[in-house]
Amino acid sequence: MAILTLEDGTRFVGQSFGAKVDVVGEVVFNTGMTGYQEVLTDPSYCGQIVTMTYPLIGNYGVNETDLESAKPQVSGFIVREVCETPSNWRSQGPLSEYLEQHGICGLSGIDPRALTRIIREKGTMRGIITQGEPNAEQIERMKNYVCKRPVDIVTCKEKYRYCDGDLKVAVLDFGLKRNIIRSLKKRGCAVTVYPAHTPANEILSDGCDGIMLTNGPGDPKDNVEVIESVRHLIGKKTIFGICLGHQLLALAAGADTEKLKYGHRGANHPVKDLAKDRVYITSQNHGYTIVEDSLPRGARVTHRNWNDGTVEGVCYDEFDAFPVQFHPEASPGPEDTASLFDEFVSRMRR
Repeated sequence: MAILTLEDGTRFVGQSFGAKVDVVGEVVFNTGMTGYQEVLTDPSYCGQIVTMTYPLIGNYGVNETDLESAKPQVSGFIVREVCETPSNWRSQGPLSEYLEQHGICGLSGIDPRALTRIIREKGTMRGIITQGEPNAEQIERMKNYVCKRPVDIVTCKEKYRYCDGDLKVAVLDFGLKRNIIRSLKKRGCAVTVYPAHTPANEILSDGCDGIMLTNGPGDPKDNVEVIESVRHLIGKKTIFGICLGHQLLALAAGADTEKLKYGHRGANHPVKDLAKDRVYITSQNHGYTIVEDSLPRGARVTHRNWNDGTVEGVCYDEFDAFPVQFHPEASPGPEDTASLFDEFVSRMRR
């Protein structure tokens, strides 16, 4: 028996799989039907217990090819039913075995849609998964839980070169998903990845044609030094940002951000491209958004979430930057907005 306890006192009793350990984290939900391995290894989930709303997880197993980082980044993983006998020619083992190898606790046998409804109504909450009844000390630890400066946890420790090409892209790693650099490599870019706190002058002195600000976890306002560094990069090179990179660029430009009630996480979020008058289906994973009224002069909203109207893309015409909140590099998909990488390459060439 394993128990999920939320900070409001709500309890869900199920069965443990993976590592039999107690874990604390922010409880969030993801509406994707596939891509659980990419979810598990997405650094943006650092410090979070992720609930999958799709009822059967693990049916195609896990493999080394589809990892978005070197290991699982979630604190815990909640599903309705976990498949112990995966059937797929690419599978290298079952999900439960993979989680156990990496010390990640899983909880199955509960109704994740009931849990999701609670989060939607009350907002994102802290929670704890225990291998039995939680004691008073564990409950108190859960209620006081804060994941401090998660970008410092997930960023690379030193810069490295990934591939060669005729365009040089400096990638600032705030919680890099591997498919971002795969997408750049596919378009002939030479990629150098830098730790999050690399000074702007070091990046510029190395020479580059464009700068990529990646996705990552946590409250963007926690990254004071990074925001200052990005401020010094503005106007120097073409800048493309994704997710946290989108928010950090806004803060560097003088805008503000705020926390969403329960965030956007999944592979089926509609976003409208305002210039093209088209709606795309996008992959998303964030708990914060830009405050539209705080955007500086010269910044125009290019994309809008078609569920709740929040800002999903901004173009800063004065300094050649066009970050987006969603994930155009999404793997396993959708790939509706992958052309934004082509736009990035085109801007660098110009």
